[in-house]
This record gives sequence, structure tokens and C-alpha cells, in this order.
Amino acid sequence: MSVNLKKTVVVLGGGVLGVSTALELTKRGAQVTLVTEAELCSGASGRSLSWLNSAGERTLPYHALRMAGIDRYRTLFAQDPTREWLRFDGGLCWAANDATGTRARHAYEKVHGYDSHLVDADGVAAVDSRVNPRVVADAAIFNPGEGWVSLPHLIEFLAQQFRDLGGEVVEQAGKADVLTENGRACGIRSADKGELRADAVLVACGPWTPDVVAPLGVTIPNGSPVSMLVISQPTAHGLKVVMNTPRAAIRPNPGSTLAADHDWYEEDIVQQPDGRYTIAESVVDKLMQEAGALVGDGTALQAASWKLGPKPIPGDGNPVLGELESVPGCFVAFTHSGATLALIVGELLADEILTGEKHPMLATFRAERFG
Repeated sequence: MSVNLKKTVVVLGGGVLGVSTALELTKRGAQVTLVTEAELCSGASGRSLSWLNSAGERTLPYHALRMAGIDRYRTLFAQDPTREWLRFDGGLCWAANDATGTRARHAYEKVHGYDSHLVDADGVAAVDSRVNPRVVADAAIFNPGEGWVSLPHLIEFLAQQFRDLGGEVVEQAGKADVLTENGRACGIRSADKGELRADAVLVACGPWTPDVVAPLGVTIPNGSPVSMLVISQPTAHGLKVVMNTPRAAIRPNPGSTLAADHDWYEEDIVQQPDGRYTIAESVVDKLMQEAGALVGDGTALQAASWKLGPKPIPGDGNPVLGELESVPGCFVAFTHSGATLALIVGELLADEILTGEKHPMLATFRAERFG
């Protein structure tokens, strides 16, 4: 413990993976500074649907990690079931005009012990009476163990604990690089806050993580697309489940709002010369029509706000987690499933950073798999 008390760590990235790991490090006695380019939750975590699940097909190690991630959220939920930003009311999904594909997905989930139920329109009504029966496919999947979290609220909750334990948050630091000395990470240099020295560095910069480690000679393929999350105006929607459907994915959100996203409009997103992303308001309205059609009588939702930017996805779709073999002392956290994995990854990475012992659950997710 005396070693851990003296260990200093800089966490680069103010999203949910960075904040979660920073808190876990601090709980274990480390001296931690969390540095973020802008404000906390100003990147991908602020525009995530944050559906807590391990549905569909993926590798067994990835499935096991996601299930452990959901387990940690269930512990958090049990501590205070009244939180409006973390719920476990299940998830519904179906494919477009493909009952065969839906049944195949259900069969795959059952084989792997995932709680999966094949339902028809009547079954959907029993799951959540606020789902519009006119849009339900011939076959849908209900996964009762799934849930959702509002990452801005979770980050605020975790960051307050981090500060209370003595952790330091440095916002508006600008772009940052990892510093090395004798081949080992020794801190970071940020554009607006200068240098910070440390015994270890965690790079958790969402879709920009590959760019941050590239100057270190580390190549991580980046498959991050540009996406959008829309928050509706408050409405008495009454919806409980998360829904993943052919034209819209939606979930409840604090303040009687709904969060919505999908991918069919990605080609309509335009990057401006200053780097900002924009989209025609008519496209936002179309998504709100598709989302509204799923709820109640099908009335279109009204958008209150929307955010656009890259969605972090490693090139092969699997997480990249742990220490870089070629740069000791530099750790990375880069994954599409940042919401589902945030709490468990924070624990596992904090242990690795402070003990040097590699956790077997992360064995297949090291950056070195890319060569």
C-alpha cells in the first residue's frame, strides 16, 4: 500500500472511461490528475446512447467483459434504485423485414446464456405498453437484463467522488502528448496547461486515442464513424425499455426526455473547415419522426438539442485496453462499448496500473494484437 500511496498517474481524457479509472486509482491510494482537452464529458461520452447490453454476436471474452460491466452497474443501481439516470427495464430490438435474422440472433443469445425472449406484437405490449404496436415487427427480441445510463449524470457522480478523495481535474488543457523518458511514459504535455510528470499515464481520449499514441510508434486501427445523439423536448412518453429498431434507437432520459440515434444519416453529417460537424435540421426532424413513431400513438418527437462527433470504434471492433508493451507506463482505454464497460474497465485498469499484474480478462484486448 505504501507504494500505491506514492504512485502518481495522469489520466488523459474526461469521458466516462477516464473518470471511472481516475476514481478507482484514487480509491486505491494513487495521486491522480485527470486532464481533459475541454470540459468533462465534452466528447463521445456526451453523445452516447449508453445502452447497457451484451446483445448480438461478439467474441466470448468480449461478452464476458460486458457482462461483468453490467454487473457493476447493477451494484450501483442497487445502492439507490431511485436514480433517474440509471435504469434496468430491459431492451427491445428487431430487424427490418427479417424475422429469420431476428430468430437467429435470439438463438445465438440463448446458446450463450444471455437472457433473451422472442416475442410478437402482443408480447411487446406486455413488455412495455407504451411501445406503438403498429411498428412492431413479426418477431422481436426482449432482453430483460438490459438497461441504460445517462453518461453526463454518471460522470458528474463519479467526478464528485474523485474530487472528494483528493483527485485533481484539469479542464481546458487543449491537445496533449504523452511524454517519454528512456522509453518509458513519464507524463503528458498539454497545449494550454504545460507539462505534468507522473509514474504512469492512461490515454482514454475516445476516438482520438489512436492519434495520441501514434507518435509513440504504436498503431491502433481506428474505425470511428461520425454519429449524432438527439435529446427530445420533455414529453409524457412513459417509455421504459431501450429500443433498437431499423430506423431509430431510443431510450428514456432524465427529465421526461428521450435520447435517440441511428446510423442511416451518417452521410448527411458535414465537417466544416473549423473541424465542427453539422447536419441539416430537416434530418434531425426526420430522426425525431422515426423515434416518435415507436412510442404511444406515433406522434413525432421534437428535438431539444443534438450533438455530433466521432463515435469511438477500434478498427477490428474489439476494445483496446491495457499497457503498451513498447511504451511501459503508458496505458490505453479505447472501445465502442465505453458505457457498458466503464465501471469494470476502471477497476481492472486501476489494478494493473498500480500492481503491474495483467488481468486475464484483458488478455485478448491488448494493442499488440495489431502487430
